[in-house]
Formats: sequence, C-alpha cells, structure tokens
Amino acid sequence: MTTPGGEPAQQHDAFHPHLNATVPNGPLRSRLHHIRTEDVDPGTAQTEGMRRFAAISGQSVGSERLWMGQTHVAPDTASANHHHGESETAIFVVRGHPEFVFAEERDGHVEEIRLRTRPGDYIFVPPYVPHREENPDPDDEAVVVIARSTQEAIVVNLPELYVLECGE
Repeated sequence: MTTPGGEPAQQHDAFHPHLNATVPNGPLRSRLHHIRTEDVDPGTAQTEGMRRFAAISGQSVGSERLWMGQTHVAPDTASANHHHGESETAIFVVRGHPEFVFAEERDGHVEEIRLRTRPGDYIFVPPYVPHREENPDPDDEAVVVIARSTQEAIVVNLPELYVLECGE
C-alpha cells in the first residue's frame, strides 16, 4: 500500500492504534505461512545420532528472530555432543522419553546430569550450553519440537561435554 505520492503508507493495527508500524518489505513478510508436516526441510544443521527438520526459518518464511522445527532420535541412540551458539532453545517433547544430558560442576567434580522427560514436558537450553539428546527406548523413536531465538539453526558439534563457565 502506498500514498498518492508513491511512499509506503503507514499500517495501523486495530488493537494498537497508537503504533505507527510499517509492514516489512518482501513477500515472505506480508502474509501467513502454512508449513505442512510433509514439507519440513531436512536441509538444516545436523548432529550425528539425530535428524532435524526445519519448518520455520529465515529461508523458509522470512523469519528474523525465530527458527522452529522438529528432531527425531532413533531408538537406543544418543546424539553427538553439541551446542546451539547464541540461540536460546525451547524443546517440547511430543513422543517418547528422550533424555537431555549436560555437564555440571558439583562439589568440585564435573558430573553428567540427565534430564528424563515424557510427552508434554518442556526443556530450555541456554545459549552455548553443551548437551546431547539420548533415546534409551529400544523400540520407539523420540520426537521433539524445537524453537530457537535465531533465524536459522545453529549447531556446533563437540568432541565432549564440558561445564560452561559463566561470569558471576
């Protein structure tokens, strides 16, 4: 939409009439997107032992601050150790009982901490925290939905878990 002078017209949100927001440029940013299950994209960052599928990303829908998709971990499988760089990651367990493993210092010793989950549970992974996913079930695949705070999936594969040192 443009003004008679050819300039972009201001868009008004009926719920927030005091805001003078403009619609971002580009066809991907001016409409809703429907990504069907069969259309999720396996061409995203991967880690050995799991399969990631992108649904919402900068490439697929023009998102600027969000990536969303799903991860499948085969029965009796553990992923490689990894972190997701600057991304905050939220995980929702859809199927199975995946376990999320990270390192933590306790009483001067580094221990692996294991979070055991079930369908309906959520996990939050802060930026740069090394971890891995495991599916101890000998028969059934584990499936989770993932949302990240970056436009594309960031995956940094690691040789081992370590405690992330944070500034106090």
